[in-house]
Amino acid sequence: MKLQYNHASRKWTDALPTGNGRLGAMMFGGQETERIQLNEDTLWSGGPRNTDNDNAVKVLPEVRRLVEQGKYFEADQLCKKMMGPYTQSYMPMADLYVKFLHGNIVKDYRRTLHLEDGTSTVEYRIGSVTYTRSLFVSYPDQVVVLRLEASSPGKLDVLASLESPLRYETSCDKECLILSGVAPEQVDPSYYDTEEPLVYGEPGSSNAMRFEGRLAAKLEGGQAKYSQDGLQVTGATAVTLIFSAATSFNGYDRSPGSEGKNESAEASAYLENAMKLSYSELLQRHVADHQQLFDRVQLSLGESIAPTDYPTDARIRDYGASDPGLVELLFHYGRYLMIGSSRKGTQPANLQGIWNEETRPPWSSNWTLNINAEMNYWPAETCNLAECHTPLLDFIERLSKNGQKTAATHYGARGWTAHHNSDIWCLSSPVGGYGHGEAIWTIWPMGGVWLCQHLWEHYAFGKDQTFLREQAYPIMKNAALFCLDWLHEDKEGRLITSPSTSPEHKFRTSEGLAGVSMASTMDMSLIWDLFTNLIEASSILGVDESFREQLSDTRSRLFPLQIASNGRLQEWSKDFEDEDQFHRHVSHLFGVYPGRQLTWKETPELMAAAERSLDIRGDGGTGWSLGWKIGLWARFGNGNRAFGLLSNLLTLVDGEKENYHHGGGVYTNLFDAHPPFQIDGNFAATSGIAELLLQSHQGFIHLLPALPEAWPQGYVKGLRARGHFEVSLQWEEGAVQNVDIISNSGGTCRVMSSVPLEVEADGVKLTVNPDENGILSFETVPGGKYKLSRT
Repeated sequence: MKLQYNHASRKWTDALPTGNGRLGAMMFGGQETERIQLNEDTLWSGGPRNTDNDNAVKVLPEVRRLVEQGKYFEADQLCKKMMGPYTQSYMPMADLYVKFLHGNIVKDYRRTLHLEDGTSTVEYRIGSVTYTRSLFVSYPDQVVVLRLEASSPGKLDVLASLESPLRYETSCDKECLILSGVAPEQVDPSYYDTEEPLVYGEPGSSNAMRFEGRLAAKLEGGQAKYSQDGLQVTGATAVTLIFSAATSFNGYDRSPGSEGKNESAEASAYLENAMKLSYSELLQRHVADHQQLFDRVQLSLGESIAPTDYPTDARIRDYGASDPGLVELLFHYGRYLMIGSSRKGTQPANLQGIWNEETRPPWSSNWTLNINAEMNYWPAETCNLAECHTPLLDFIERLSKNGQKTAATHYGARGWTAHHNSDIWCLSSPVGGYGHGEAIWTIWPMGGVWLCQHLWEHYAFGKDQTFLREQAYPIMKNAALFCLDWLHEDKEGRLITSPSTSPEHKFRTSEGLAGVSMASTMDMSLIWDLFTNLIEASSILGVDESFREQLSDTRSRLFPLQIASNGRLQEWSKDFEDEDQFHRHVSHLFGVYPGRQLTWKETPELMAAAERSLDIRGDGGTGWSLGWKIGLWARFGNGNRAFGLLSNLLTLVDGEKENYHHGGGVYTNLFDAHPPFQIDGNFAATSGIAELLLQSHQGFIHLLPALPEAWPQGYVKGLRARGHFEVSLQWEEGAVQNVDIISNSGGTCRVMSSVPLEVEADGVKLTVNPDENGILSFETVPGGKYKLSRT
């Protein structure tokens, strides 16, 4: 399972990513000069600050009055007075350059990313000497390791140096090269044209983040000499370069300048500890850690069409989704990127995961909460990487604390709220540069509500009541308190939200395009989802009975979802004309996926209307939009339509220029192309493929709910279902043949299949008859293993 190429990277989106959740590295593979672009996940601009706008609560009544009068354009413009500042930006840390003094003409060049062991390698030949490089980022030892080898003794002459696009200086001691720097105190988004987009503090007194990187070498043969300019190695046979890094980040609510950690001591400790281990020990520890996560899931969708040694860029261009092996690679690549960008104790994966080379990255490389941050974690539970979910869950807890202040200041409400964007400082207020932005994406206080779905899903898949009671439930309850205060009655007594938007999609009015109205379908669906999950959580924990009843009553009074005149699920409370019927966002379909409000069994008319909406939206869009549509068509049960979207996604994109409408696909390194690069589409593709094979959101395990005809036989092992079940299944001619289910927590297991199945436990057949819906139900014990076979 690998990405492979016969040439070096020509640009950043050709380079190959490795990471341990905290440190990220992009390996370019240049023949004469290797570039390793480096990130550290806490290196952001800025620091803690008060971003709430005291004027917002004063403006709110007038905005609501304008909405009620149908003056949507005016309401839209007035909402600018409710905005706060933009988020800070995720920063690149450094570049490690390794210059090889053997010239630039090589033979038999090969560049490879090995997904199974989390290593990136380069190999080539000069004369009779074979040169190899191996790179990995160790989670156990918290360092980047680059191994250089020559097949003949004494043939390695290299110069290694460190640089940074930020303010920095280099120094050295007898044992390592040191890069020290500071981030800007303010970085404006790339779409905000200002006179001074990067603002640095005064040297020595800046309140911004400090950072330090350290590089040392272990040699087999030869000599090493450190200087301020770099590390010179001559006459070596093998060299192990070890890079450590740290920042002064000391929490979302502490100044990294005046209250920061000692980044130098931390980077030094990481390096000192790693230098005590041999290269073999470092590699073994890294591989063992990586594989205990990566090896949990296996997938086969049929025999690969492309030859074994076919370069990945050519494979995408020549075969695309018609090659089952390439689809398998895309699936596992998403899991690989999750392991590389989100581990216990790290920050959650942002718009670019943890890989970013730009000082003004696309959309600040922040957390975009109206789809993208959530999408990043769609495969975490289904694809057996629940531990990788915890950085987001912990971030939600931190964000909710700032969000309580925002709820009170902006809306006079209880509970907590978050909006469109956030950053490492847990910004929860509406962004927009105090009026520079547009209400269609800034005035959306539903970010916390959507994030709470992840708290519930983590419980639903893992059944950890301690987590539910101590972490998830209090945060969910406070989000619901905000909703209870935010909702208010319309003239007919229905509960609505106002101002309300359908993220980033406008509608047409006589005065022009507007985004602000009342009771958008997404608002109502998100609140329904939160209330439903919280009602179940309250019942499971046996707490808050009266509050549970209040939620149930309020849920029944929510403004109902509407079917438009053309048969679509209405995106807004009124049947407005779309700004763009092919818009990349499909927010009004949240109730289908990733929600559970709309299903063919419970809400067939609304489900059909939602399907009509998606059909009209079309099969184009940005990379992440294509990924969302794969999951949606899986929920609709249309595997062939989802496969068509996979085909569109597996299209090579060359450009980096922002495209908000169409042109989505992948780069040569399989990174998702919005364009530019956003990692969410990779995660959506992985989760979407899983949804085609297994679903469990309706209270039962649905086997092969939307299998594309292109995959008539195959197997998957290790997917997870709600209820704390692990499922492996094999199919032939499009039908289930064998299923293995592990019940980790016990309880009733309910299974739906299109073909009859018999159930066996410990070699004994169980008497199980399907109900009127074709669902098999049987009791399980914790740790029990059950085999289901086609009869």
